[in-house]
Order: sequence, then structure tokens, then C-alpha cells
Amino acid sequence: MALVNVEQLQVTFGEKTAVSAASFAIEPGETFSLIGESGCGKSTILRVLAGLQRQWHGNIQVLGDRLQPGMRFTGALRRNVQMVFQDPWASLHPNHTLSRTLGEPLQIHGETQIAEKVAEALQQVGLTADAGKRYPHQLSGGQRQRVAIARALAGSPELLVLDEPVSALDASVRARILDRLRELQRERDLAMMFVTHDLDVVAGIADDVLVMQDGRVVEAGAVSCVFAAPRHPFTRELLAAAGIAAEPRAHDPGTA
Repeated sequence: MALVNVEQLQVTFGEKTAVSAASFAIEPGETFSLIGESGCGKSTILRVLAGLQRQWHGNIQVLGDRLQPGMRFTGALRRNVQMVFQDPWASLHPNHTLSRTLGEPLQIHGETQIAEKVAEALQQVGLTADAGKRYPHQLSGGQRQRVAIARALAGSPELLVLDEPVSALDASVRARILDRLRELQRERDLAMMFVTHDLDVVAGIADDVLVMQDGRVVEAGAVSCVFAAPRHPFTRELLAAAGIAAEPRAHDPGTA
């Protein structure tokens, strides 16, 4: 059974259609990536699945629950779907220590042994337990992003939704964080939905990919297939711009 099932999702802002008739599914333990130019609707889809964008049309099931437009995530749904933002400041309070930042969601969900779980969460992203005494401004950008990921992982979610989580980091830090995410995914059977402009990251971490253009899905499938033999001209343009060689298929229907 799919962890996430989306059918005919549409999101509008006034007269602008941000997402038009998007359909896809995400399996447990899978990494699912959304790619396309800025403004094509990728982040809007992430926000819908994280419960942050509550006005939409379509049919969505997440972790066995059927979502309704306007609903707020509570209980197990709120705990089991966590989002990591491009800017870690979005989830870190500047006046709270890291231990407090990581511990508060655990307290909200009635967890015990908070200090031990906070230390474990920090260690899972390559930080020492002593880092919990520090404040966000005392960390590097890479360390702050690790803490943001640790905060999302602290409650053992089933779905991690990541919006350009490593785009602002240098190559070495980016590689370490991506490696750690893959390790955690294997350990926990964690599903990840990943938005990035870096197609090398997609090739290295994702199982399936959804290609979007102007709010529409133009191609979808296994990364290995889509990147090796793209069907849609826009997909070929994205791959060529990223320097990824691909062999176009003989038949090009123009849609997914």
C-alpha cells in the first residue's frame, strides 16, 4: 500500500493555477523527487503534503488518512509527516538552545526520556550531544541544516518532505548530509519527498522523479529510466542544462 497517494491535485492562488491535475504515489522507504524550473509548483505540492498549504482540490491519502481541504494536521499525521526547509532558520528559534528546539516537539507528542532522544537525534546527523547547549547563531550553515533535519527526524516520522535542503551548502557538506539521509532512510524505512534543482542530487538519491512545467506534470517514472531516455522535450532541456547525457526515445508523445 502506498504511503502517499495523490490524484488530480490542483492548487490555485487567485486566477493563477500553481498546480494542475498532478497525480503520483510514494511507497514506504522510497525517495521521490520533484524537478522543474522555479515557480513550476514543486514547493506548493510539498506544502500541501506537509499540511502547510490547506487550500487545494483533488484526492489525497497520506499514511492511510484521507486529507480534506482546510484540515490541520494533528496527532499521528502531524508527527509522522515532517518538513525540512531550504532555510534552516524557518525551524530554529534564535533564542532557544538546540536541545530545547529538538525537545519541544517530543514533549508535545508525549514522549519520555527527552534528553536522551535529543542527544540521539543530534548524533544521527553527525553532531555531538554537547551541541544541544548551543544556539543557532553559534553554528555554521551546514550545522544549522543538520539540526533542522534532526528536528524533523526526532519524532521518528514515516515521511520526510524536503524543500531544497542542501542547495545553500558547499559540496562537501552537501555530500555528507545526503549520505546521512540515505543511511537514516535505510535504517528507518523512511520515505522522502525531495525538491531540488540539482539533478546530480536527484540521480544520486531518488528512486522516482516527477518532472513539472508550469504547474503540470510532463513526465514521471523511475529516475534511471527518465534520465536515460526522457520522453518530453522539457525533460531533455533540463538534463542538457545540467550536463546529463540522455538518449531521447523515438516516440515523443509530449506528456507523461
